[in-house]
Amino acid sequence: MAVYVSFPVAMFFYFNQPQYFEEWVVKTKRELYPPEDREKREKFENAIKAIKQKQELAILAQLENKRD
Repeated sequence: MAVYVSFPVAMFFYFNQPQYFEEWVVKTKRELYPPEDREKREKFENAIKAIKQKQELAILAQLENKRD
């Protein structure tokens, strides 16, 4: 009975040591969440600003057309 209970506990202890999976976790995390690229971020923000400006101009044009 002691072997039956201690075997899963020993395996859990052995395979959950950080040095066995730390490299894998870091590599997977970098693949899923790559470091932020400043150029891409600026392009993305500029594209959002341009879209918002177009939408605001379209709304203003519609409002002016309703006034007339």
